[in-house]
Amino acid sequence: MRNKSRKLLFTAALLLAVSGAFAQGDGSAGITEATQMVTSYFGPAVQLIYAIGAVVGLIGGVKVYNKFSSGDPDTSKTAASWFGACIFLIVAATILQSFFL
Repeated sequence: MRNKSRKLLFTAALLLAVSGAFAQGDGSAGITEATQMVTSYFGPAVQLIYAIGAVVGLIGGVKVYNKFSSGDPDTSKTAASWFGACIFLIVAATILQSFFL
C-alpha cells in the first residue's frame, strides 16, 4: 500500500513538472499583443491631453484677464505660468506620441 502511494505521488509530481514545461512558450505573441494594446491607447490619450491643455488654457486666460482688469501687478507672472503649463502639455503629448509610436 505504501509503495503504491509513492508511485502515485511520483506520477502526479512528474505530470505537474512536464505540464509546466509544455505550457512555456517564447512569449513573443504576448509581447506583440501587449505592444498593440499600448499603442492603441496612445491616440485617445494624446487627444485627451490636448483637450486638457485647451481647458487649462481657457481657465488661465480668464484668470489672467481678471488679474489684468483688476490692476494686479502680478499679471505677467501668472500669464507666463499658465502659458508654460499649456505649452508643456502640448509638447509632452507630442514627444510621447513620437517616442512610442
